[in-house]
Amino acid sequence: MPQTPEALREHVESFLRSLPFMRELGTLDAPMRHSLGGKRVRPVLCLAAGEAVGGTVAHVLPAAAAVELVHSFSLVHDDLPALDNDTLRRGVPTVWAAYGEATAVLAGDALLAEAFRLVLDYESSAVARQLVEATILMIGGQQQDLEGGHDLAELHRLKTGALFVASVMCGVQAAGLPEARQAPWRAFADELGLLFQVVDDILDSDGYVSEIGEDGARRLADEAGERARERLHAIDADTTVIRTIVDGLVARTS
Repeated sequence: MPQTPEALREHVESFLRSLPFMRELGTLDAPMRHSLGGKRVRPVLCLAAGEAVGGTVAHVLPAAAAVELVHSFSLVHDDLPALDNDTLRRGVPTVWAAYGEATAVLAGDALLAEAFRLVLDYESSAVARQLVEATILMIGGQQQDLEGGHDLAELHRLKTGALFVASVMCGVQAAGLPEARQAPWRAFADELGLLFQVVDDILDSDGYVSEIGEDGARRLADEAGERARERLHAIDADTTVIRTIVDGLVARTS
């Protein structure tokens, strides 16, 4: 029987707590672990997708943790003075505010490298390729954000959606789902990335809210949530746990 999102989150927390970074990173261990906060939406989604197609939590966990490390890398770098210049994240000092800019740059680099080290242990290279692609898209999206003037939907597809696609696809790929059966999962992941970003914009009163108003953003979130449910319904697997995650995201808009 599939595990609940809460149980999957506990698996992620335990794995991250016990994850040994390479000893050569030395004192970077502390700022790297300092960055690993959050709700674990992406790694939980990765585990749920992997379980849905017959994978075990233990086998998919490295992929899920790698997704979270990439997410943390992106936040560490986004918070830097040269980018968003944020001194607080989740109510605590950002890595650069706590440890200095140079250390934050190196800690972010190390998080990314450790993520790839985790997924390169899989027999198939598909998981690593998926994560590399998502990372490149995220970086490209960040550059577009710096330049300004780009289409908001495309910007969000790169900065947010790419890692949500990776969360789902790394899960099913780590579990060994044949490529011929992966298309419905990718279609679902595309909708989920949009849903998450619109919900974030509603909660932060920016992005889509600034562009189409709060009511318009809520309609967009509802539509994305409905399409995500439809995509899940078309998948031949037990997606009950993932449906719970989708419903929870939609509920955050109210």
